[in-house]
Amino acid sequence: MSERLADVRSRIAGVEQLGSVVNAMRGIAAARAQAARNRLAAVDAYAQTIVSAIGRALPLSAHAPSAARRGGPCGLVAFGAEQGFAGAFSERIFDALGADFADCELFLVGARAAVIAAQREIQPFWTGAMPSHSDAAPKFADRIAQEIFERIAIEKIVRLDMVFASWEAGHGFAVERARLFPLDLSLFPRAAEGGPPLVHLDADALLSDLAAEYLHAELCRAILHSFAAENQARIEAMASTRRQVDRMLASLRADERRVRQLEITEEIIELTSGQIAPR
Repeated sequence: MSERLADVRSRIAGVEQLGSVVNAMRGIAAARAQAARNRLAAVDAYAQTIVSAIGRALPLSAHAPSAARRGGPCGLVAFGAEQGFAGAFSERIFDALGADFADCELFLVGARAAVIAAQREIQPFWTGAMPSHSDAAPKFADRIAQEIFERIAIEKIVRLDMVFASWEAGHGFAVERARLFPLDLSLFPRAAEGGPPLVHLDADALLSDLAAEYLHAELCRAILHSFAAENQARIEAMASTRRQVDRMLASLRADERRVRQLEITEEIIELTSGQIAPR
């Protein structure tokens, strides 16, 4: 019986260690999600400044960007999970893509998402690992943008969308899709007051540079949203695991009490039997 009690106590110690790991993972995920959300306000302000600048610069150019073509080669930038223990995070992204990835060059972000893509027999054109910290979002956006511009330059892509997950308190998760290229001119309202700005740059070159900055800002926004959403998914997964750990501990401690009670009962019986045994 003592061996049985030692086994139960060993299992309790193991489950308690697992609970400590779960708590640590949950805490790290919460800190990372909050850091990403804190940076989103700055990225949104940056993007809005560029939107305003493009709106003011459009009247300067006689070759304003045209509306998105319906046909032609397309590209998709999809942001999945970088690590495991995030529930069905990546699956939601692939489900939102539907069959679009079959006809478009897929730029896939996330190591865990790449594994799931292989399981679904999806072959991305390019894959990249999500940064481990939100501070690295601008540099990673530069890397993705470089890959995209190389494909646009040789007309392997004439249309480009991005798909990413976002999370908002009170609303939960949502999968968003946004057009990156060509620019959707309805997003850039022209200034109602004042004339076009005075510039010393070629208008077409100015618009091209602003469009590149806008794409970079949108990629940063998607990276931060995806980073925060993945960690929020991990928080929820770890919360569910913590509840399961608590149930296991409650069951094991009940087993420990029962085994200990049986052990005590056996000891009492042995002592009692020894006292009344004939001499």
